[in-house]
Amino acid sequence: MKNALEDLRRKADDEISSAKTSEEFLNIKTRYLGRKGLLTNLLRGLKDVVPEEKPALGKLSNDIKNALLEQIESALDGMTSSEKDSSLNKEKIDVTLPGRGVRYGKIHPVTRVESEICDIFSTLGFTVVEGPEVELTYYNFEALSIPEDHPARDIHDTFYVTDNVVLRTHTSPVQIRTMEKQPPPVRVISPGKVYRPDSDISHTPMFHQVEGLLVDKEVTFGDLKGILTYFLRQVFGRHTMLRFRPSFFPFTEPSAEVDIQCVMCGGNGCRLCGQSGWIEILGCGMVDPEVFKNVNYDTEKISGFAFGLGVERIAMLKYGISDIRLFFENDRRFLKQF
Repeated sequence: MKNALEDLRRKADDEISSAKTSEEFLNIKTRYLGRKGLLTNLLRGLKDVVPEEKPALGKLSNDIKNALLEQIESALDGMTSSEKDSSLNKEKIDVTLPGRGVRYGKIHPVTRVESEICDIFSTLGFTVVEGPEVELTYYNFEALSIPEDHPARDIHDTFYVTDNVVLRTHTSPVQIRTMEKQPPPVRVISPGKVYRPDSDISHTPMFHQVEGLLVDKEVTFGDLKGILTYFLRQVFGRHTMLRFRPSFFPFTEPSAEVDIQCVMCGGNGCRLCGQSGWIEILGCGMVDPEVFKNVNYDTEKISGFAFGLGVERIAMLKYGISDIRLFFENDRRFLKQF
């Protein structure tokens, strides 16, 4: 028994001296000193030892147990401290490094331009009104004097939900809904999304419009020209040149398209303006009396004008953007410029 205890002590010492990690030391502790360890199993043989030898062997086993336990605990304390230092060294940071700034988002150029347009017209007394994007054909077409055989109502130019429900092709339906609820005078603009099945560098299936309506007594085409001239010079600069060209729209008469002098070439002629020196910017006109009849306005007492413009087109000219699709690609390199 004595030889067996001393042999166990030597083997344990050898394993302790070669152990390198805390896990190895814990395994040695369990293997030799655990409830089912080697020392415990060896001490079960004390019952077969002669009585006079039992005290000496008991003392020897306790000495071996205490010595091994002290060695292992001491090694574990040192190992734990060393491993903690190593872990902290790996995880340390240099607190003297400059901090990383918070990256703030940018306002989308379309949103920026739409807000600017609304702000300008708000200073002129216009109220912002909104309406549904999924619209009845009555408000989108009939109430605006657009007949059933008009090309704009073709399936190639309009997204149909059902036979009499469409994704609105302009925000003019909001003007009809406003006039149905409000007697003159009316002075509103209606910004929002509109939809047409078209896609290229200057068209997208969904885009943004702002349309305006002013109805009151003795409103003239001169009032229309004055307000639009003021608006365009606020957007593109006080010296912006513009012209009104006769045109046709089903819901206005007379009608006109407004051109501004090319912002790229200053009117000298370039690829953007087709060498003409002018760029079409919006459509407008005096509201057709037939439209007023659809909302029960007395055409003998009132008159009015309407206009409409594409927000993306304004933004493209204002910021020199050549492809409308850039607005919808969510490329952060593009968006962060604004």
